[in-house]
Amino acid sequence: MHTIEEIIQRMTGQGLRITDQRKSLAKLFAETPGYLAPKEVYEYMGKSYTGLSFDTVYRNLRVMEELGVIEQVIFEDGVKFKLHCRENEHHHHMICLQCGRTYPIIFCPMEQTAVPDDFRVVKHKFEVFGYCKDCIQEEAAAAGEN
Repeated sequence: MHTIEEIIQRMTGQGLRITDQRKSLAKLFAETPGYLAPKEVYEYMGKSYTGLSFDTVYRNLRVMEELGVIEQVIFEDGVKFKLHCRENEHHHHMICLQCGRTYPIIFCPMEQTAVPDDFRVVKHKFEVFGYCKDCIQEEAAAAGEN
């Protein structure tokens, strides 16, 4: 996991001006192990910055994602963000739908994808959703108590 200072250094190194709001975002993502919906980020930021708009929060999330500081995943209930787990290495994840724990996929499925000659891939995403061992055990234990 990255420290607040590492996140800020990454943003500065990419030419991003560091405001108090961006420092707060860095702190939030450094201290949150799972995924955050934009609304959760907005509510967190709203506690410290009155009058802050949702658009401003979302714009900062997009900038941080474009810089590779955070990554975006589209869940069934919407877009969520989390701290980028690796600095420069291309990767994909298996994601627990209960707790948000991620497991790396050690190869890129694009390597085995037949791309037609008349199509140029410019980017791709690949996530697998399911439940981790701990969440499966918790659910089984809860079912056994009923």
